[in-house]
Amino acid sequence: MTSRLQYQIVAKTAPDQPLVSDELRQSMFNLYFQYYAGTSSGLFTSDLSQKDYVILLWNELEQLQGFSTLQVINLELKNQPIRAIFSGDTIIHNDYWGEQTLPLAWCRLSGKIKAENPEWPLYWFLIVKGYRTYRYLPVFSHKFYPTHRYPTPPEIQSLMDYLANFKFGDYYDPQTGLVKFPESQGHLRDDWADVKEGFRDKPDIKYFLERNPEYYQGHELVCFTELSEENMRSHARRGFIEGLQGKL
Repeated sequence: MTSRLQYQIVAKTAPDQPLVSDELRQSMFNLYFQYYAGTSSGLFTSDLSQKDYVILLWNELEQLQGFSTLQVINLELKNQPIRAIFSGDTIIHNDYWGEQTLPLAWCRLSGKIKAENPEWPLYWFLIVKGYRTYRYLPVFSHKFYPTHRYPTPPEIQSLMDYLANFKFGDYYDPQTGLVKFPESQGHLRDDWADVKEGFRDKPDIKYFLERNPEYYQGHELVCFTELSEENMRSHARRGFIEGLQGKL
């Protein structure tokens, strides 16, 4: 099926430069605010200022219909480099749910980022407050964490804890794997937060709800996977390789 959306990738050109224009930022917030409560223009702008990339989705009328923001994190752990993509605010207008434009763009961009330092492992570090996002992990990856399929290895858990502590400090609880803020930093509005009928018993969704039962309050489950040709599945792997080869 031909996609009705086109994507555009915008990169920050300098640390002190805004990622997008004020007008576009307002359009992004307006779309986000339709689906998320517990947020504000100031909170959204502050979060966006920390990001290095944004993927924008446009319809045939050149109207914004979705976006996803990304931050590239470079750290060291035990004298080994760590490079991770941290996913920020993401939304697609519900008229376009099911289209694969954003996953393709995201995988191509992650491949491009991997190609910048091919000898370093690259991880996807994300915090998840909705079951729809969690379901991307088994679609994208052979191995990801946490999951009902297998326990998280201690060395992977250490990486997850390290990244979560770096990013969220005391808001992260390593015992539960959850990030909890004193006040919601954004949670799905009631119309969009409910689990679809018949979905609660699906293994991945059931597991997510067990790990993050109060997701609707804005609590977020820390998740993790390696972004590599060997670990990525099917269409995600194809997009990742295209990004490695410079195709965006």
